[in-house]
Amino acid sequence: MSHPAHLIACGFGSGLSPRAPGTFGTLFAWLSFPLLRAWMGDFELLAFLLFCFLGGVLAVHKTGADLGVIDHGSIVWDEIVPFWLVLLLCPAHWLWQTTAFCLFRFFDISKPQPARYFDEQVKNGFGVMSDDLVAAAYTLLVLAVLRIVLA
Repeated sequence: MSHPAHLIACGFGSGLSPRAPGTFGTLFAWLSFPLLRAWMGDFELLAFLLFCFLGGVLAVHKTGADLGVIDHGSIVWDEIVPFWLVLLLCPAHWLWQTTAFCLFRFFDISKPQPARYFDEQVKNGFGVMSDDLVAAAYTLLVLAVLRIVLA
């Protein structure tokens, strides 16, 4: 944590878990989201998430370069920001959010295309952040289908 970018990229310490750091980063996002939601409306939160994504590209790249591994396991900002987006667009019920959490982790781990492309071919902060943004998009798509089916 020798640089502020490291603190951000490692999810304020949530990525330092020796096991499943991505899951802990996503849990950090879930637990911290109510604090963000209490202070910001939808458009403010979207602007904040865009800022966090763009700043995350820089922080993740710096941290990955300093660690010698562009997508080091301790870097979890790429899980946090996209999952905040999922939570913003997801119904605010614990069952929907739990489903969103499980779907997001599944898509983050399985990396369906184009997430796999970003993970394997774009070796910089943008690639690291983007593959999880794709996982968020797949999560939101499945949640939308579930809402239609269950309506």
